[in-house]
Amino acid sequence: MKYVTLNNGVQMPILGYGVYQIADLEQCERCVLDALKIGYRSIDTAQAYGNEEAVGNAITKCQIPREELFITSKIWISNGGYEKAKASILESLKKLKTDYIDLMLIHQPFNDYYGAYRAMEEAYKEGKIRAIGVSNFYPDRLIDLCNFVEITPAINQVETHVFQQQKKAHQVMNKYGVQHESWGPFAEGKNDFFTNPILTEIGQKYNKTSAQVALRYLIQNDIVVIPKSVNVDRMKQNFDVFDFSLSDDDMNKISSLDQGESLFFSHYDPETVEFLTSLGK
Repeated sequence: MKYVTLNNGVQMPILGYGVYQIADLEQCERCVLDALKIGYRSIDTAQAYGNEEAVGNAITKCQIPREELFITSKIWISNGGYEKAKASILESLKKLKTDYIDLMLIHQPFNDYYGAYRAMEEAYKEGKIRAIGVSNFYPDRLIDLCNFVEITPAINQVETHVFQQQKKAHQVMNKYGVQHESWGPFAEGKNDFFTNPILTEIGQKYNKTSAQVALRYLIQNDIVVIPKSVNVDRMKQNFDVFDFSLSDDDMNKISSLDQGESLFFSHYDPETVEFLTSLGK
């Protein structure tokens, strides 16, 4: 496993397992245990996913020392503000059945995320969280936050895949010492992702799938990835990306796939903002 070193010295696996949209708690617990058996050590959940308890159950049952695991969760919009965020962190700790969370993120840049961030800073100082960061913060909001908080975010988790590579955002994150993390590394199959001719052709050279090539591309760009699958064989494939390297020519070809815009939503779109903020009430 390759690790990245966050801006506070904490080491994080560059490849983890995400549990977004695994709402069934028994299935989520099983999937996390399967992932841990395969070799994953980083698990990404969130308050909004409704499955922190399942992840917590897996943590207690897996018999892997807690210090070998890296657990991420996220504060949802409805828990914006200092007091609600502080209470939600304690609730997440309880559901995850752990004394500390390795990484806590602000899930969306809405509601009083400055107050929520202060609560994370406090929990960080108290040892309840090992690293703090944000998710879905565009460059303008990330720059603003970095300039007015005490502790610089360690991570910014944003939509990143071969069709939306976040090249400018990546430069901004590097400038401020914030680690780039991808959500949706497979673009949820959009744009015929899994049969893309460039990814498929490159994969044939290495006897790898298009998904493995796409993950390897992000990893070679020093981007943390958290692919999700409920299929054990797919989990194994997604984990099996450290025995080959893409050439410069491969990297350039994949770079050309970038469309520079989201395949899902934009925080600059008023309707999207109205929808997301409505979820915080």
